[in-house]
Amino acid sequence: MFKSFSHIYVEREIKDHARTLSILSHFKSSVIIEIDHYKDIFNRRGQNFREQKLSQKLVLAKRKDQFLYEGSHFSPSFDAPNFYYNTLALNCLYDCDYCYLQGMFSSANLVMFVNWEDYFDATDAFLKSNQSLYLAISYDTDLLATESFFEATNAWINFARSRSNLLLEIRTKSSNFQAISAQLPIDNAILAWTISPDSICKTNESKTPNLKARLTAIKSALSAGWKVRICIDPILKVENWKEKYQTLIDQLDSEINLNQLYDISFGTFRMNSEFLNRIQQIRQDSSLIYYPFERKNQITTYSSKENEEIIQFFLACFHKTSLINFQNKLKYHSIEFR
Repeated sequence: MFKSFSHIYVEREIKDHARTLSILSHFKSSVIIEIDHYKDIFNRRGQNFREQKLSQKLVLAKRKDQFLYEGSHFSPSFDAPNFYYNTLALNCLYDCDYCYLQGMFSSANLVMFVNWEDYFDATDAFLKSNQSLYLAISYDTDLLATESFFEATNAWINFARSRSNLLLEIRTKSSNFQAISAQLPIDNAILAWTISPDSICKTNESKTPNLKARLTAIKSALSAGWKVRICIDPILKVENWKEKYQTLIDQLDSEINLNQLYDISFGTFRMNSEFLNRIQQIRQDSSLIYYPFERKNQITTYSSKENEEIIQFFLACFHKTSLINFQNKLKYHSIEFR
C-alpha cells in the first residue's frame, strides 16, 4: 500500500541515514522539515487525533532505547515462554474504529524508526541470555501495509532466517503479500492475517483492504509455503453479529483449506479502560465504541456471559467446517477481570 504525506519530519541525527534517504526517495513532493527529536512533534500538547488522521504526517526518527517490550496480557502469547514485541513504527496507515492506538497516543502521525540494526542487536542479546524469543514485530502498526517504502518485514525475515530460536509473528490486515513474495518461506515466521466480516471491513476498518483481497493474499502465502495464522480478533457484537461471522467462517472454509493453516486465533473485544475513555472523548462517529461493556480494574470487555456465548458460537461454527484437528488449530484469547 502506497501512501503520500504532505509533510515529513526528519530527526537531524538521521537525516543522512541510508534508510532515511531511501524512504524520502518515495515522496518527492513532500515538504521535508528537520527536527531535533520525534517527541517534539509526536508528544505535543493540544493535538487532535481524529483531525490528524485525515492528513497523517510521517516522522522519521532514531530509537534510543526500549527495543523490546514484554508482551501485553491483552494480546495472545500462544503459551510462548518469552513473548515480546518491538515498535519499529508508531501508529498505522489504517483507521479502525476499535483501534487502541487512538487511545494510547495523542498524535495520529506515523513515526518510523530507521535504526533497525539496534533492534537486531537487542534481539540477539536477548536470545543469547534466554535461548528463545517469540517476537511480534507488527504490533503498534501494520508493517506489511508500509512495505513499499519501509521494507522492515523483508529485513526481519532475513534476520530471522539464521536464528532458529527466534519465532516472528507478522500480523497484518494488508493484502500486500506481493511485497515479500520473493522471499523463500522460513519455518520460524508466522504471517498472521486479521480478518473480519466484509461489512465490518467496510464500516469499521477504514482504509483496510476488503475481505476478498485479504483472503487472496492468504491463499498466495499458503501456496508459497508460509506458516499462516488467521486471526478473527476482535470479535465485535455488531447488529446481526452471528449471521455475519457465520458467513465469514463459511467463506473462509469454502476458499481456504483450513487444515493448511498454522492455526486460527479468535478473541473478543477487550481494551484498556483508560484508552477507551480517551477514544470516546475524541469521536462520536462510531456506535461500536459505546457498547455497554463491563469495566473493572482498567479492563473493558464484554460480560462473562457474552464472552462465553461468543466462544461457544465460534466453536460450533468451526465444528461445521472441514477443520480436522480442532484442539491444535483453534486458539481462543480472552482476558479476565483482575
